[in-house]
Amino acid sequence: MKSLFLSITLLVANALFAQEKKQDSETPKDTIKKKVEVLDEVKVSTKKQLIKVESDKTTVSIKDNAMLSTGTAYDAVKKLPGVIASPTGGLTLNGKGVAIYIDGSPSTLSGSDLENYLSSLPANAIEKVELIYNPGAAFDANASGSVINLVTSNKRLKGINATFNLNYNFNKYQKPSPQILLNGKEKNLSWQTMIGYNYIDREQKSKNGQTFTSFDPDKYIDQQRLSVTTNRNFYMRIGTNYKLSEKSNLLFNYNSTYSNDRDVFDAKTTGSEISDYLNDGSTKTKSNNQEFSLQYKTKLDTIGRTLDIIAFANTFNRNPNSKSNAFDGVTSSYNNFTNDFGLLNYYLKYDFAIPFEKLKLSINTGGKFNTIKVNNTGNYNLNSPITDIIDFDYKETNLAFYAEARKKIKKFNFTLGLRFEDFNVNRTGIVDNTRTDIDFNNRNLFPNVSALYEIAPSVNMSASYSRKISQPSYGVLDPNGSNFDQYNSSSGNLLLNPSFFDNYEFKISAMDFIQLGTNYTVSKDHNLFIFNAEPGQLVSTQTFQQFDRFKTMSVFANFPIPLDYFFKGKEEFKNRMNNIDKMNYIFLNINYIKNLTEGYDFSFKSKPIWNYAAQAQIMLPWDIKSSMTYFILPQGGVWEIYKITKPIQQFDISLNKDFLNKKLKLGIHAFDLFNQNEINALVSSTNLETKFYEKNDSRVFRISLTYRFGNLKLEKENTDIQTEKVKSGGGLVK
Repeated sequence: MKSLFLSITLLVANALFAQEKKQDSETPKDTIKKKVEVLDEVKVSTKKQLIKVESDKTTVSIKDNAMLSTGTAYDAVKKLPGVIASPTGGLTLNGKGVAIYIDGSPSTLSGSDLENYLSSLPANAIEKVELIYNPGAAFDANASGSVINLVTSNKRLKGINATFNLNYNFNKYQKPSPQILLNGKEKNLSWQTMIGYNYIDREQKSKNGQTFTSFDPDKYIDQQRLSVTTNRNFYMRIGTNYKLSEKSNLLFNYNSTYSNDRDVFDAKTTGSEISDYLNDGSTKTKSNNQEFSLQYKTKLDTIGRTLDIIAFANTFNRNPNSKSNAFDGVTSSYNNFTNDFGLLNYYLKYDFAIPFEKLKLSINTGGKFNTIKVNNTGNYNLNSPITDIIDFDYKETNLAFYAEARKKIKKFNFTLGLRFEDFNVNRTGIVDNTRTDIDFNNRNLFPNVSALYEIAPSVNMSASYSRKISQPSYGVLDPNGSNFDQYNSSSGNLLLNPSFFDNYEFKISAMDFIQLGTNYTVSKDHNLFIFNAEPGQLVSTQTFQQFDRFKTMSVFANFPIPLDYFFKGKEEFKNRMNNIDKMNYIFLNINYIKNLTEGYDFSFKSKPIWNYAAQAQIMLPWDIKSSMTYFILPQGGVWEIYKITKPIQQFDISLNKDFLNKKLKLGIHAFDLFNQNEINALVSSTNLETKFYEKNDSRVFRISLTYRFGNLKLEKENTDIQTEKVKSGGGLVK
């Protein structure tokens, strides 16, 4: 560890020395003019960066990163610095909950629906990912603590350009995933179309060893389950940009995904005082997701005032059909269900930017009206031919306005923002066999404030505060569930309240690569997934529960180790700084996270967790690029309410080479090479202790092929579809 910090010190010192030397040796203006007169040609080159650290966000390139671009968007997100996937599948960033945005638009999907959607989206459709640590007033208040914004490919090429991609997976199952990407530009119209198909098979083994502590003596149940899941989905993403004038653009996006999935399972339950219970069957699920976005962008004048107006609509439908056979050694039982799920989300919003260059001040303001409607009707035959019906309805309307100001005073940059949101939420469903109707109305203000100090031209120190809210999503409210049998069930909790978050953060960033920071979050009425059991019953219920107060303390560090500096020398290191594709480096990320839950007693103490991750690029002979990633979450720590009893770790390696003047790229990849990624945890809850185990067949070998053809001459266009302001607390005002 000492050598790592020495490396950082050398790197920072070298950068500061270079900056000082540059300032001391500036050439007088008249000499510059003479030199310019004799220049025949000027070549402008841009330095590619796979990771860029700024005061308010970290941007990670996906499309240009061989390790991240060959899998799914969900696979790529899980490997980003500071991102940790919890045992229940949720994502956190530096210990805080996250909201997923796609092209600046917040995703309405939640839980397994969101995970499945990101798993259906190929990573090479993502240009970059922005990790926004403490989003300001321009973002929805319903963001809990952080935002992960996936920015899809937005480049438009003159003429016609196309890219063909093929991923072929090898594990126990061998399935292809082809894709074609078309770009074009004709006069004032530029367009992009992506069409692809994913075909993935995977297995999951899970075990729950449950001890029911309300009995004397304790009773136990052991459950094990093997699932084989087949995911088949077709996706299409269309984007157009019509240039109305030199100052105005009209952009339209249409994205669609059609899925036909199948899950075949075989389960067994054994325990004290019960007969062996067998349960096998299958679930078939058809779903489709449609998104429409229309955006008008215009520059109002020459001083930089801009206006963006966005209309967005999203529909999502899912229809699972499960049939199973259950047998307890004496009699057979029914265990079948179907769901009819539908979601409709639409909003209209505007953003207005007003810069005051002479005052070094900028003001952003905007508003948004959003409506979300969800309906899910479940039909269940549980141990009886009689059909039980559970109907769930959810409607949310939200009217919001915000204003945010940024001011630069010498080396200080200040941001002050305030967002007003008017939430009206109605949810209706079955609670304890009684139809329940719950209304939640809330008008609230959500402030954010931040300050940034420029220690040196490439070193910044910042501090920020924001207040956020987390409305319980339909996935945690819906009383419909799955895995119903006589010993376990899974469902949402209709009675959950929204959670309020106070987020504090302090951070130092340097040289676009180095980051050291800490954040502290206090949440009220925090919702966590937990196993429970009623006294005197051998039935475990998996659901969400409200906790009075939940505190999270996190410390994080991201920094590179420039291998070329030590093994190739200082001069060669400077040369390779301008071409990161030729550099040898290791990028490290370290996280310390401690959670404290108030108002709930566990059988173990809340110990912090450590998470270590590293990404390396090593150049091999014959211009072969080797990319490697490794992460480990050691045992002993407590993740939210889960005590990790065995390390969670994974090692991936990728070899890539370009052919035909970079038109053809061939890659060979191995994910979880040593097959070590599995979850072993202890969950303590009321009347129940659960030993949780889950193992996916995460060891996968893949061959990827990418071929580009057509006009490869790049012409940049104003085609970003940004439905939210990316700049948040601490942004610079130039």
